[in-house]
Amino acid sequence: MAADVDLEELPGVGPATAEKLRDAGYDSYEGLAVAAPSELSNTADVGDSTAADIVQAARDAADVGGFETGATVLERREKIGKLKWKIDEVDELLGGGVETQSITEVYGEFGAGKSQVTHQLSVNVQLPREHGGLGGSAMFVDSEDTFRPERIDDMVRGLPDEALQAAMDEREIEGTPDDDEAMDDLVEDFLDKIHVAKAFNSNHQMLLAEKAQELANETQDDEYPVRLLCVDSLTAHFRAEYVGRGELAERQQKLNKHLHDLDKVGNLHNTAVVVTNQVASNPDSFFGDPTQPIGGNILGHKSTFRMYLRKSKGDKRIVRLVDAPNLADGEAVMRVEDAGLKPE
Repeated sequence: MAADVDLEELPGVGPATAEKLRDAGYDSYEGLAVAAPSELSNTADVGDSTAADIVQAARDAADVGGFETGATVLERREKIGKLKWKIDEVDELLGGGVETQSITEVYGEFGAGKSQVTHQLSVNVQLPREHGGLGGSAMFVDSEDTFRPERIDDMVRGLPDEALQAAMDEREIEGTPDDDEAMDDLVEDFLDKIHVAKAFNSNHQMLLAEKAQELANETQDDEYPVRLLCVDSLTAHFRAEYVGRGELAERQQKLNKHLHDLDKVGNLHNTAVVVTNQVASNPDSFFGDPTQPIGGNILGHKSTFRMYLRKSKGDKRIVRLVDAPNLADGEAVMRVEDAGLKPE
C-alpha cells in the first residue's frame, strides 16, 4: 500500500525530497508514475531531468505506461465498482450504475436536480454493495453553496428499510429503522463519512482536487475508503472568472488540468467521480433542445458518461444518457421527493 512505499529508493530522491513529495500527496509509485515531470519539478524543487528520471523510475516500479492485452484490460475492469442511483431505469441506462475510475457529468438548467443527484449518491455510496453502494465514504467539493446536511438527513431516512437495517448492522448501531434514536445515530454516521470542502474560486477549487488525492490516500486502508468524489458545480467559478473570448483559452487550459486531477483520484483510488455542469442556451438552435452544457470539447471528451437532466411535470425529471463509450443513448424518468430520488 502507499504507506509502505519507500520513495527514497527512486533515483534522485533523498529524505528531504521524499518528504516534499509526500506532503504534496505523492506517496505511491502509481501517483508519481502518472505525474508530469514539470509538475514534479515545481512540487519537489528538483531539476527537470531529475524529475523526469523520478517519473520514469516510478513507472517502471508501478508497471504502468506500457501496452497490455485486451484480456488484461478486461480483468482490471472487473474491479470497477457500480454505484447505483437505486432507480432501476436510470441504473439500467448506466449499465448498472455510476462507474468508478470514470468521470460522470450531470448537466441541466437550474432546478433540474443536479445537486439532488450528488447528495443522493453521497448517501448511496455508503451502503453495502448488495444494496447498491460501494461501502465507502464521499468527498464533496461545493462551489455554489449547495451542500445541505439536512438533505442528507432526509435521504438517509428515505432509504428502504432493508438498506437501513443493513447499514445499521454494518455500523454496529443497535436498533431498527423504526427506532428514532437509532436513526439519529445512523444519520450522524452517514454525515461523518461525507467530507465537504467549499471552493471559493477556481484556483481554490483546483487546489481542493489535489487535497482530494491526499484524503483518498489517507483513507484507502480505512473501513470506509473514499469511493465517491462529487464536484457541484465543476464550471461555476471558471464561467464567472473567465469572461469573453479573450480569456477562453486560459479557462479551458485550467479546466483541463482540473479534470485531469479529478480523473487521477478516480483511477488511482477506484473512485467514482461525479461532476455537475451548468448549461447555456444556444440562440442559433432552430430545432431540438437549445440547452447546451458549457465547458466545450475539453469537458465533453474528458467525461466518460454525460447525463442531461431536464424538468418535467411537478417533481418528475427526465434523465437522458447523452454519451457513453459502450452504452446506447436513452431516457428514464425519476422523481425528486422529500425522501430523495425515487422511481416514477
